[in-house]
Amino acid sequence: MDRIKTALTIAGSDCSGGAGIQADLKTFSAHGVFGMSVIVSVVAENTSRVISVEDVSPAMIGAQIDAVFEDMPVDAVKIGMLSTEKCMMAVAEKLDQYRPAHVVVDPVMYAKNGAPLMDPDAVAGLIKYIIPRATVLTPNIPEAEKIAGMAIRNRADMEAAARIIGEMGSGHVLVKGGHSEGDAVDILYDGKNFLRFSAERINSKHTHGTGCTFSSAIAANLAKGLSLEKAVEQAKAYVTAAILHAPGIGKGHGPVHHFYALYPPPPA
Repeated sequence: MDRIKTALTIAGSDCSGGAGIQADLKTFSAHGVFGMSVIVSVVAENTSRVISVEDVSPAMIGAQIDAVFEDMPVDAVKIGMLSTEKCMMAVAEKLDQYRPAHVVVDPVMYAKNGAPLMDPDAVAGLIKYIIPRATVLTPNIPEAEKIAGMAIRNRADMEAAARIIGEMGSGHVLVKGGHSEGDAVDILYDGKNFLRFSAERINSKHTHGTGCTFSSAIAANLAKGLSLEKAVEQAKAYVTAAILHAPGIGKGHGPVHHFYALYPPPPA
């Protein structure tokens, strides 16, 4: 009998449940994948603001990763918030040690409300330690601008940024178009060719954790054996529906509905 597929998230914890580790585990479960987690930062945040961030020590990050890999199969890894270069170095060391088949990196730099979640001085560490170890990197436009060192105004710029980031060693680069105008178009670069994934833009303020959810859905689909193209295609459909069925809670940018396929939100 085939065992259940598994995925590990290495990221920050969101006490309000809409992003970070909590969103990742919900997304894994919604895809029928057993989720495991390594917490690198504890974030006191809600849909309106980030109150405080407390980082876990690099030694504890490494110990958590050891605890998972020495006992459990890991079919895919999703990496989210890594706030400091020391965190990145600890994670990179363990990726080299255990060499998981799929590593999906969401280079989280800001919360939905704009609060910084990565030390601005750590971008160089991200480029040095994490990007070369990624199967696919999933930056949004502001993150891609920071990493590539260029302004992005249109889809041609998205492609140019993807090329620059691809040369940093990431296997694939998915530049997300959620911050652009018109339809939400994401561009996937494999080192040679570009693929576009388009969905109608949903006019909603309930988008807290969409980047975490999207990257976790990609990781879950890769864990289940889908090709990267299919994994991205299905993940985009999932996150779009999760936004569409958002429960409408929170005073700011509310969370999406990770389990919309299991139960609908109550009528408005």
